[in-house]
Amino acid sequence: MNDTQLTGLLRNAKTIAVVGLSSNPMRPSFGVSRFLQRQGYRIVPVNPNETEVLGEHAYPSVRDVPGEIDIVNIFRRPARVPEVVEAAIEKGARCIWMQEGIVNHEAARKAESAGISVVMNRCILKELARLLG
Repeated sequence: MNDTQLTGLLRNAKTIAVVGLSSNPMRPSFGVSRFLQRQGYRIVPVNPNETEVLGEHAYPSVRDVPGEIDIVNIFRRPARVPEVVEAAIEKGARCIWMQEGIVNHEAARKAESAGISVVMNRCILKELARLLG
């Protein structure tokens, strides 16, 4: 995605499902999600090991999240990305966002062939600050 497309995505998104969001404030997923929440996004934690994070009910899978999801933000190892993408496709998510250090080209191709935008190996916090900050 180019900067114009990223800006549009970030301006229009309302709900971000964060896969791998931990309640541990030392984890990057927590800090990034707290920042996003403070910017007005609705954060939905997706982690089978959590019940609540940042005041929001946590769900075991993207499939279990009620309502629409604009962005599925992934904080998982690249090998775990395909199962997240599969759930996001079933859910009808609009975008898959793989955080810095997370690259899975096969999963990205599968998401794109299903009509889902993909951002890979980029930090959503840094991109938001750079484009809309």
